Amino acid sequence: MYASDPAAVNTAAAPVPSLENEPAGTDQRSFPSVGNTPLRPLSRIVAEHGGRFELFAKLEFLNPTGSVKDRAAALIVRRALSNGDLREGRTLIDASSGNTAVSYAFLGARLGFPVELCLPRNAHPERLARIERYGARVVLTDPLDGTDGAQREARRRAAAEPARYFYPDQYNNPANPEAHYRSTGPEIWRQTLGRVTHFVAGVGTGGTISGVGRYLKEQRPTLEVVGVEPSGPMHGLEGLKHLPSALRPSTYDARVVDRTIRVETEETAEMRRRLAYEEGLSVGMSSAAAVLAAVQVGRASPGAVVVTILPDAGHGALEDNR
Repeated sequence: MYASDPAAVNTAAAPVPSLENEPAGTDQRSFPSVGNTPLRPLSRIVAEHGGRFELFAKLEFLNPTGSVKDRAAALIVRRALSNGDLREGRTLIDASSGNTAVSYAFLGARLGFPVELCLPRNAHPERLARIERYGARVVLTDPLDGTDGAQREARRRAAAEPARYFYPDQYNNPANPEAHYRSTGPEIWRQTLGRVTHFVAGVGTGGTISGVGRYLKEQRPTLEVVGVEPSGPMHGLEGLKHLPSALRPSTYDARVVDRTIRVETEETAEMRRRLAYEEGLSVGMSSAAAVLAAVQVGRASPGAVVVTILPDAGHGALEDNR
């Protein structure tokens, strides 16, 4: 099954308010359309592992800036413009590992507000270049502190000049998981015709897994939600957090997540190559990590219908991890 139009599939699930109906405090036509991304079967990967389960990947890299983060960033900005938190004369400042920063920078260029972003110095150069092309200011922090250090710097700057900055704090903003509860979750339910039995997603801010997981469990209480994290604090899985050693975002709802699979950078890099060569999908490391874990879930659960998220596309995908 390949459902390219989620709205075309009817189910009995209770409707939730559309993000398109969220007040924006500006011309609605200025906002980019996000979401409604395709759900694609990973048939060759499944066949190599016995073929006794189904595995679908949600292609979130088809959002406007190429990542799942467009969903949360759009709702955060819509709400801030509507309630006056982001008004003329104020600069949006936040921390990110890369993708949310690109989304914010894009929205700032599109809607006409200044953006300042704190990222670890080892953030991918391609992402940094894209952020700067959109006209946003980049503040680089100690790479050894990861996104935790970027968060502390953004928080420090916002506290020092509260009149100048609007600090949405994506790691603790309830609009982050809400965006996925109201869009990504319902899309997956419709696209699988309500057949999904397992949902697997990487943990960064925790917004995607918490919002999607909550919605899907409301539809099917027996559904299992599986988080994906790096195996340790020092890793090469950009965008993912090793929660035992990191600042735990309040956007991560541990009550929704049934269990966690931790993956190694090396085996993730191999899955990244396989997705390109066998499925024609050039994706980032966090996407490959999610598929690696989803295959483990499917192999252990014959008859399962597993859905995972591909958060972004690759940046020099095959060169980075040879």
